[in-house]
Amino acid sequence: MKKTDQGTWEWLRSYTRDHGASPQDMQIFDEVSSRRQFFGQVGKGGAALALLGFGAGTEAAMQGLFGRGMIPAAWASEPVEITDEQAKHMLAESGKEGLIVYNQRPMNAETPVHLMKDAVTPAKYHFIRNNDLISERAMRKDPQGYKLEIEGEVNKKVSFSLDQLQRMKTVTYRAPIECGGNGRAHFDPPVRGNQWRYGAIGNSEWTGVPLADLLKEAGLKSSAVYTGHYGEEPVLGDRPPFSRGIPIDKAMEKHTIVAFKMNGQDIPAAHGYPVRLVVPGWYGSASHKWLSKIVIRDVEHDGRGMTGFSYRMPKYPVKPGERPPEEDMVVGGPWVVKSLITGPSADSEFKVGQTIKVTGHAWAGENEVKELWVSTDFGLNWTKAKLGKPHNKYSWQQWEHDLKFAGRGYYEIWARAVDDKGNTQPIVQPWNPRGYEGNMVHRVPVMIQPA
Repeated sequence: MKKTDQGTWEWLRSYTRDHGASPQDMQIFDEVSSRRQFFGQVGKGGAALALLGFGAGTEAAMQGLFGRGMIPAAWASEPVEITDEQAKHMLAESGKEGLIVYNQRPMNAETPVHLMKDAVTPAKYHFIRNNDLISERAMRKDPQGYKLEIEGEVNKKVSFSLDQLQRMKTVTYRAPIECGGNGRAHFDPPVRGNQWRYGAIGNSEWTGVPLADLLKEAGLKSSAVYTGHYGEEPVLGDRPPFSRGIPIDKAMEKHTIVAFKMNGQDIPAAHGYPVRLVVPGWYGSASHKWLSKIVIRDVEHDGRGMTGFSYRMPKYPVKPGERPPEEDMVVGGPWVVKSLITGPSADSEFKVGQTIKVTGHAWAGENEVKELWVSTDFGLNWTKAKLGKPHNKYSWQQWEHDLKFAGRGYYEIWARAVDDKGNTQPIVQPWNPRGYEGNMVHRVPVMIQPA
């Protein structure tokens, strides 16, 4: 490390501390220093020199962001990739490429944003989120003896083999499946759980039978108000099987399907072979993989993943770090409005006056995205981007915008979506005890060099 670099770092650290940086800011500051990411940028004429005197928005970056849990995006710590050989093997068996593995039992891995540019997410780039282990049938790719049973508040118990499901009238939809905890890494103070950043989402094409058609064959009783879902996955430890559910009106919505194809192929083992639920627009945990049974309830389902603080949100805003009583928590359902920047990649370098094509996706749970705005001066000013229509209801919408920078320096490209109900993404992430529904604006740092 050069002496001048060390002096620059010490000056910035003192400036950061003295201008209201939070303890989390300082912790990340020191983590970056320990890995010398900052000095790697300095060596390329990067972020530090820009903040010391080049580029519009420097004052906003140094004085407006610190103290609000928003250090410059270029300094944020990266997830740590697990190098366990078994985890690598499981990813290879699923055809995965480039995913960041958080744990292997159960397998959980997210997709780096720069691999998410496709309108339809390829299986190899779809994130993995499991609460238990992958089913043995899925690992063997053996459909023999498979049955999906529907029971409970129905006129007759019914069951369907895979062959029977495939011979029924099918539909195909593009649907985003997103972990309820996607974005958890951006909560301040931090909350426990996998520290998903942006990549716990995929918008693949799913083929199957509307769940409503199967429920009609069973005949819903007037007492039916909720579903409960169960799968074939082995349970980890001494606990009940993971089981979520959805209200009957969502179960009967035409886009909620029992799927057996992903992007026109058999569903990969890691994604629910042979059959899974796809509940678009809602927490991904409702889209149960390796589906084997649906129980119709006369009350809200109370399976594992539906009680306490698990996949539940406070009824009212809570002070960061506080935990409301369990009776003040409600089951999480539809996702909130959100967007991603898929290009350019973080830390890309461009020339002054060069046209930069900015691309991304936006989605809004049960709503539709109506506008997408871009800022390059830390949210002081916003410009409307070109926003495409969804392929079908719930599918994410692609957007693009051309940028040019008139001066050199460090900049951040911010994206902010607005839905048809007027909801927009926050600049500072609202807090909840388990880090669900993270949807603050996505920020991508870039460096602009002299022409």
